[in-house]
Amino acid sequence: MSRQRRLKLATTLIAIAVTLLLASGGAFLARGADPIKIGFGMALTGGLSANGKPALLAMQIWKDDVNKKGGLLGRPVEFVYYDDQTNPATVPGIYTKLLEVDKVDFIVSGYGTNLIAPLMPIAMERKLTVIGIFGLANNEKYKYPGYFQISPNGPDPETSTPLGFFELAARQSPKPQTVAIVGADAEYPQNALVGARELIKRFGFKTVYDKTYPPSTVDYTPIVRAIKATNPEVLFIASYPPDSVGMLRAIHEVGLQPKMVGGGMVGLQFTSVMANLGPMLNGVVNYDFWAPESTMMFSGIKEFFKEYQPRAEKAGVDPLGYYLPPYAYAAMQVLGQAIEATKGLDQQKVADYIRATEFNTIVGKVKFGKNGEWAQGRTLMVQYQKIQGTGIDQFRGPGKKVVLYPDELKSGAIVYPYASARN
Repeated sequence: MSRQRRLKLATTLIAIAVTLLLASGGAFLARGADPIKIGFGMALTGGLSANGKPALLAMQIWKDDVNKKGGLLGRPVEFVYYDDQTNPATVPGIYTKLLEVDKVDFIVSGYGTNLIAPLMPIAMERKLTVIGIFGLANNEKYKYPGYFQISPNGPDPETSTPLGFFELAARQSPKPQTVAIVGADAEYPQNALVGARELIKRFGFKTVYDKTYPPSTVDYTPIVRAIKATNPEVLFIASYPPDSVGMLRAIHEVGLQPKMVGGGMVGLQFTSVMANLGPMLNGVVNYDFWAPESTMMFSGIKEFFKEYQPRAEKAGVDPLGYYLPPYAYAAMQVLGQAIEATKGLDQQKVADYIRATEFNTIVGKVKFGKNGEWAQGRTLMVQYQKIQGTGIDQFRGPGKKVVLYPDELKSGAIVYPYASARN
């Protein structure tokens, strides 16, 4: 072969090699630009939609914030989500589609204990990392190491909701003696009632009423009359939003006045419910996760609400967003920080990192412990005080939802007994 032909062949081979290199590099760059897909179901209709929609908005704000900074691992973040209709029966189909058809990289749960329960077997079978959004004791029977719950329940989730309530009751002088507990016959209330029974024994109270009612109940007056007949000094209620409203209205209608009432009522935290009930809330002591009190101003929380509230008003969802939205945002912060830190999308590595790390979020420091719950619980007990009328602006600042518990976040004193705060 002549020198000229050898030179021509070498040139051709170099050109081919360069072409292949550029092609592979182009493919790599294309893959690098592919979005990281995060999939979930969310209650956009049904009984929990009043909170599901704000949760979705908060998650979208996180996505926008991340993408403005270049995404995760240099790739944009994309959400794929479907309406679970607040119906647990829809969950298996939604997550099967997300994983098998949409090919999402990670999943997050929908909102609420009942909607997380049917997701657990799917996640476990596929060895997926799961960030749970406000479920109570979902992992107690499974003990699945890839599950992490963003609500601040703590290592003993069944007692996390009622703990502050009964501890506050036990501190009053003279200490009340008799307790009534009631709740819906559904997963969250049942879990909370289990914890309440344990705490009643721990603090030495006497139970005079302990019953559940069907989730389909619409008339709560007979239930409240039956409770009134036992004359309890303390009434603990574990309920979902529709029955929380129904129970509180029935309490006012029947004239039931225990010395302390509330505890585990989901829904009283929602702006629409607060505006609807107005002064009927006065005196109720109930669990919560955030309130606009000076003790709760964690780094980044003001900036979040500055972004959330104008967008919420335009979207027609909870205009304050004090209950679930900051935690939904924080859940995504945890997942995003873990993906960045592990430099990949490996489910096991991400789960291991989440388990071992303390995260800085807009709801403060988050460290996970037993069964994926917070290593140290931080469920608040707040008391509604001095509410006048039904305007929502009164709830924007401090003094209407006073933090009573835990002591390190306390922002005011309890008004006791209940009748004193009502009047």
